[in-house]
Amino acid sequence: MIKKLMAANWKMYKTWEEARQTARELVVAIGHDLPSDREVLLIPPFTALQGVGEMLAGQGGYFLGGQNFYPEAEGAFTGEISPGQLTDAGCRFALVGHSERRHVLGEKDELLARKVAFGLENKLGIILCIGEKIDERKNGLVEEVLTRQLEKGLGSIDRNVSAKDLSIAYEPVWAIGTGETADNEDIAEAHLLIRKKLKDLTDQGEQIRILYGGSVKPDNCAGIIGLDNVDGVLVGGASLKADSFSQIVLA
Repeated sequence: MIKKLMAANWKMYKTWEEARQTARELVVAIGHDLPSDREVLLIPPFTALQGVGEMLAGQGGYFLGGQNFYPEAEGAFTGEISPGQLTDAGCRFALVGHSERRHVLGEKDELLARKVAFGLENKLGIILCIGEKIDERKNGLVEEVLTRQLEKGLGSIDRNVSAKDLSIAYEPVWAIGTGETADNEDIAEAHLLIRKKLKDLTDQGEQIRILYGGSVKPDNCAGIIGLDNVDGVLVGGASLKADSFSQIVLA
């Protein structure tokens, strides 16, 4: 059974104590009601990893993740963090290629491919984020963009990569933090395209989880995760409060 991964990306929000408190409230709010087919992933700022990890310790089905990393074990890379440092802090997963890394901070497909390969080699579960901008969608380039991002992002990994170590997050850039959500037909179409491409590129493409990210909220989550080939969600703003994110987790 493929468990749905309900991931919270807290971006550059929350102090150490705020993050601990939110994680504590989330665990309490969900209590013993976490469905057996769900896993919860919290991705706080680096400064809060230890505090959030302490709140998740001993909680089955909960995991910690990093928002980014650099594809080297160590070195003179001021301001960066390595996969080993993330796993040392308790991380099981890390994001690669979030739209803000691509389009705000200028990370290119070649660098992201290095990150995917290096992270997997160093025992991190990788969530590769892909998605089109609004002009690309309007010009009918969705398939071209997603295919390119997948082929380049996964171009340096083994075909036999384990499905438990790799996930894809489809994030239409125009729907992130805007309140706009792709309609269910668009989501299903994109996820089917991604599934077919994953089966071409990897041996376990049928089992690799595909998450949807883009203005996911308590009132639309159930409809989204009920779609074919949607194996979870990557949530931004609605994950910042335990009340709203617990509703999403349990949707």
